[in-house]
Amino acid sequence: MSARTLRLTLIVLTVIGIGLATYLTYIHYANVKPLCGKGGGSCLKVQTSQYSKLAGVPVALIGLLGYIAILGTLLAPDEERWRFATVALTLGGFGFSAYLTYREVFSLEAICEYCVGSAILMTILLGLSTWRFLRGDPPPEPSAADDPPAGERSAAAARV
Repeated sequence: MSARTLRLTLIVLTVIGIGLATYLTYIHYANVKPLCGKGGGSCLKVQTSQYSKLAGVPVALIGLLGYIAILGTLLAPDEERWRFATVALTLGGFGFSAYLTYREVFSLEAICEYCVGSAILMTILLGLSTWRFLRGDPPPEPSAADDPPAGERSAAAARV
């Protein structure tokens, strides 16, 4: 996969995450039942639980801000520091998602499909962003200044 394709894939997945987190943030503040199962199903139980807020801030909003920050690093220049920032943010998001999934399964005994979708997205983002970081800088593209003068070019071609 080319560096460009990998970056675009990360951007698309992050935008999907933003959409998911936006919906969860909306249903929190609008106080509506999520479109999930009968009467909101287990999503409603998760969304209204004591674990749905951290220091009074909805975890859906924290997730939304996290996805926006990840998108910001992906839209920044393709430099090592921004690739590292993407990995750091996705690692934090992955860890937070793992904690929340633990709470869903073992404390609430209820699974929110949207939360699982976000956790899966964050896991994929972590894997891809780590791969992108470890690949390093893309090779520089040859420029016209790197080409030999016309006379040398034809002499080199004649030797081949």
